[in-house]
Amino acid sequence: MTAATTTTAAATASPVAGFDQVTKAYGNTRAVDGLTLRLNPGETVALLGPNGAGKSTTLDLLLGLKRPDSGTVTLFGTTPREAIAAGRVGAMLQSGGLMDGVTVAELVGLACSLHPRPYEPADVLARAGLTAIAGRAVGKLSGGQAQKVRFALATAGDSDLIVLDEPTTGMDVSARRSFWATLREQADRGRTVLFATHYLEEADAAADRVLVLHRGRLLADGTAAEIKAKAGARRISFDLDGPVDEPALRSLPFLTSLTVSGGGFAAGPVTTVRIRSADADATVHALYGLGLRPRNLEVAGLGLEQAFVALTAAEEAKPL
Repeated sequence: MTAATTTTAAATASPVAGFDQVTKAYGNTRAVDGLTLRLNPGETVALLGPNGAGKSTTLDLLLGLKRPDSGTVTLFGTTPREAIAAGRVGAMLQSGGLMDGVTVAELVGLACSLHPRPYEPADVLARAGLTAIAGRAVGKLSGGQAQKVRFALATAGDSDLIVLDEPTTGMDVSARRSFWATLREQADRGRTVLFATHYLEEADAAADRVLVLHRGRLLADGTAAEIKAKAGARRISFDLDGPVDEPALRSLPFLTSLTVSGGGFAAGPVTTVRIRSADADATVHALYGLGLRPRNLEVAGLGLEQAFVALTAAEEAKPL
């Protein structure tokens, strides 16, 4: 079953979580501003946004750590605190420390004993890649190892929703790869996964659905492909021989950005031109109409990171 099929089927079931016109302010700053959204069963959802977009506050509201100033937040048809008390939610947050004076095995064992539907501690340690350091004191762990412990605590029992805030911060490439493989196993078991991240390549690879927050509002909601399409631009790159006429290039239709490397706009052996266009077909047609003969011509859609930057930059340009 494809991710799109899974998401469509999930949308017909009762939502896992719901925000209805939720607002949360700190003084004169609205961290969350009229937010309305649903999380559906079985989805893996990435929560993206620039610093200050309201991601952490949104997660705190979802987990009952903060109360909204207005609007309602529900989890599994009840309040966040009731759902968490029932063991339906596992969370891995940036805030909050770990118990330094115990071993990894002792801390994971405690988390399992407190969960209403616990897993075996040895299985939790193995799944998080902690078996080899189970006897180590938590206070002696590296940043990446501590993140693995936080993940183990979030998955100590059979929870229906797993919430992760910047889960791979401090992990090396190998550890990040292993982490996402483990998380995919959780998603394959039908759990709903919500994660906030600054690593947009992770969102692109792992998420069925992407939510983009900006100034506490939902700016975009869709698959990674839909978010890329929403940005509305494509990348065009090519090489030119000899001198380059900058005004002519800047006159191309639907041009949104232009960068040049190599020979530059003076005479030079080879100049590489990179363009971003709102209508790549029209731009390339006009390029040949200028009498230019581009070599190594490539046209591609924006990556998720580029689309994210384009969307948020456009929103930043709007008046408050």
